[in-house]
Amino acid sequence: MYSPKVGDQVSTLDTPSMIVDLDLMDANIQKLMNKLLPTGLNIRPHLKTTKSAVLAKKLNQAGAKGGCVAKVSEAEVMAALGFDDLLITCEIVGPAKVARLVELFRNHRAIRTVVDSEVGASAINDALAAAGIDEPITTLIDLDVGLHRTGVKPEGALALAKHIAGLKHLRLIGVQGYEGHLQHLHDKEDRRTQCLESMRILTGTAAELRDAGFNMEVVTTGGTGTAEFCATVPGVTELQPGSFIFMDTDYRNAVGTFYSNSLTILSTVVSKQGPRVVTIDSGLKSLTTDSGLAECKDRRYEYGVLGDEQGSLAWEEGTPDLAVGDRVEMIPSHIDPTINLHDFYYAHRAGVIEQIWAVDSRGKVQ
Repeated sequence: MYSPKVGDQVSTLDTPSMIVDLDLMDANIQKLMNKLLPTGLNIRPHLKTTKSAVLAKKLNQAGAKGGCVAKVSEAEVMAALGFDDLLITCEIVGPAKVARLVELFRNHRAIRTVVDSEVGASAINDALAAAGIDEPITTLIDLDVGLHRTGVKPEGALALAKHIAGLKHLRLIGVQGYEGHLQHLHDKEDRRTQCLESMRILTGTAAELRDAGFNMEVVTTGGTGTAEFCATVPGVTELQPGSFIFMDTDYRNAVGTFYSNSLTILSTVVSKQGPRVVTIDSGLKSLTTDSGLAECKDRRYEYGVLGDEQGSLAWEEGTPDLAVGDRVEMIPSHIDPTINLHDFYYAHRAGVIEQIWAVDSRGKVQ
């Protein structure tokens, strides 16, 4: 039975396989910590990227404090694996999801949640009351700072805070605002200027709530493309970068090469289809295309999608030919959903597998 082991050569892996260059990954982590820890802000990495409790713990050992997840199901998996200092950054709405949150909180009191509506806040409060859980769940108001995806509008934040104050089972500690629409802007000055405007909305609203008597100890925000700008804004207390650990072509094209592409999809040439065209065994089930096409690590070869299981590589005359059986490494265009397609990370140093990590919360989208 196929069973790769620590100590094996990467060259022996079946493909497609998700491989991580540990030297590059460790350097990415160190670069982020060196840049952001001196600001004195908490770094709470978003684990929707890695979906791995091992990597969550590794990031905390490097200086991070806790982590973020997008969904209750991700939090369930991470908590069961011993990592429960988690902020669930998406609204929890609907009886089934709220019931899961209540059961998770029953055993893991460090869990934090966000709300952006009175309906959502009341549902969580009522479910906790019905379950006989007296301790309130730590809660943040999710604020729309320009993404227009979730979050209460700034002018509605005070009314929501007053509503939460009347709920016995929610304890308000601050606000969250995610400027996701700015993460991949290519012009750095434009990205900085727009980010500072989003931060003005976030910190200004937090100040108004604080002046009204509400606890605003946490003001959490930021992503890989904006964290360095968010960190310069007085009033921000916490940053949520995630993709920096592995990167992808979309982030690289936007923010440059300060962080390295440490994760690639190892693939095999399975067919030759022309004088300068081959087919590889990585298609839509291995590499996502929502942020454009993946790139070959050797950029002389251009990737094309051929369906679920295969892709193509083509090259200009004068470039060395690829032959059936050759291996290539593909750089994902969007790291988070690409990781969600794979079961394991094969982490190597100089081509020797040192660690194998499960993608713990793969497929956890509820």
